Order: sequence, then C-alpha cells, then structure tokens
Amino acid sequence: MTILDAVLLGLLQALGEFLPISSSAHLVLLPYFRGMEYQGLAFDVLLHAATLLAVLLYFAKDWWELLKNGLTHPTSPKGRMLWYLAAATVPAGVAGLLLNDWAENTFRNPLMIAVCLMVFAGILWWADRKGSSNKEQAVSFRTLMWIGCAQALAIMPGVSRSGITITAALLLGLSRSASARISFLLSTPIIAGAAVLEIGHLSPADFNAPLLWGFFSAFAGALVVIGWLMKYIKTHSFDVFVYYRWLLGVIIIAFYFWK
Repeated sequence: MTILDAVLLGLLQALGEFLPISSSAHLVLLPYFRGMEYQGLAFDVLLHAATLLAVLLYFAKDWWELLKNGLTHPTSPKGRMLWYLAAATVPAGVAGLLLNDWAENTFRNPLMIAVCLMVFAGILWWADRKGSSNKEQAVSFRTLMWIGCAQALAIMPGVSRSGITITAALLLGLSRSASARISFLLSTPIIAGAAVLEIGHLSPADFNAPLLWGFFSAFAGALVVIGWLMKYIKTHSFDVFVYYRWLLGVIIIAFYFWK
C-alpha cells in the first residue's frame, strides 16, 4: 500500500464513519476500483480508532458529563444515559462477534454492497420525511435500544452505521440534530470495542509509514466532518447523501458487470 492509498483510505473513513454513506463500503470499494489487494480488517480498525479519537475529542464535554454522572449519580437523567448507551451497544457487539468472518468475506461482495447502499438510502430518505421531528426531546431507554438494534445491521458494508442509527432515530421521533448526536455517541463504544478486539492482530511490522498517514488523515478528516455535519443538518435534509448512495450503487453495479 502506498502512502497515497493510505491517505485516501483515511479520508474515506473520516467521511464515511460519520456521514451516512458507509465507511466500510468505501474501504472495500477503493481497493476494488483501483485494483488493490484488500488492506485487511486490522487496518480498517486502526482507521476506526482514529475516528474514535476524533469523536472523543469533539464530544469530550458530553462524555465527561456522562461518565461523571453515570458513576456518581447513576439514577439521575444524565447518569442513566451512560448506562442506556452501554446497553444499546450490546446488539452491535454481539453481531460483530458472531458475524466477524462473514464481515470479512461474504458481506464484501460488491453487488451486495450496492444493494445495501441503495436500499438503506431509500429508507433514510423516507425516514427523513416521515419520522423526523423539529422538537428536541429526552431519549428513553426503549428508544436507545431500538437504535442500538438497528446499529447491528451495520455489520454489512453499505448499510452505514451512522446512516442506520440516524434513520432509526428519525423514525422514533428525534430531530435531525438529536439523531446525529445519538449516532455519534453510540459510535464511541462500538468503535472502541472493535479496535480492542482487532488491535492484537497487528504486529510491529504493520506500523509503517502508510498506516500512520492513514491514521492521521482519518483523525483530522473526522474532526472536520463531525463539525460540518452538525451545522449542515440544522438547515438541510439528508437528501444529498441519499442521492450520492443511489448514484454510487448504480456505478458499482455497472462497473461489476462491465469489468
């Protein structure tokens, strides 16, 4: 892998992790379109670790409040929220443990990715029109668990972890801003868990210049993307991401059969 390839993968990870366009799909598709050998799940996870660091930094105040209240006042509204988030992470964690081999092989078929991109983009388009609310509201345990169950579907590249959690939140009545914030907060434990599980697969030889460039490009890109998206959705719908996914799905299918 060249440094350019690693930087491109890092930027794709930053864009795809928080924009509802599927980071895992893009990390598979770039090597596919460029004729590269797949870089491996461990490399993907390190890029996820970079975006984890970015989301922790961006939402540092939120996480400090959640941890402080969750550990010292666990029955308060903010204290309960920490444990709600922990519980909502379980479905995706279980899916990751049970379907890890499929995630590395079967789910990475380009046609399957194209179908997931297009189908779940359609559901996001519908949810953005039918389910979203302009009202900010408290998030209940039941709401978070439904969103957490939806997050488990992101084991399939093309579904998009942020896309499916935002979709579920919109359908459950949350506003666009609240949906994105919950999606970001839910991403933290699931990305951290994946990184912990996969980091042991790396050897010292893996820590080369391309990997480091990929890590830093993903980290810097993620900080920019999070800040931009939180401002963008205050006055815009998710339509641009839906249309992009539909277009990308058509391109993948055409490329697959033309190739």
